Amino acid sequence: MKMQLFLNTTVLAITAFVGSPAFAQMNMDHGKMGMAAMPGMTDGEVRKIDKDAGKITIKHGDIKHMDMPGMTMVFVAKDKALLDKTTVGAKIQFMVTNEHGQMTVTDIQPAK
Repeated sequence: MKMQLFLNTTVLAITAFVGSPAFAQMNMDHGKMGMAAMPGMTDGEVRKIDKDAGKITIKHGDIKHMDMPGMTMVFVAKDKALLDKTTVGAKIQFMVTNEHGQMTVTDIQPAK
């Protein structure tokens, strides 16, 4: 009887541990943590460039690191010189970050 009680208690303890958040964290793939937050290049097409204002309008695909679906929107260029790297109608890849609530393009490259 004592052995059965011991086994039941042990099984309950193991079950409680396996279902606990501590066990779940031990089994997580920490190498993938933050992957969604890692900035990456996004495909787009330049629709408009306003060099004086330092703005560029881009029709873009999903911006995965920001959980943003594809759309057409206006971005601010971190450096106005970036706008010299492209022309209206060009297919590009670009890097965007949210700097103080403002969507900011930090890099523009021709599409591959």
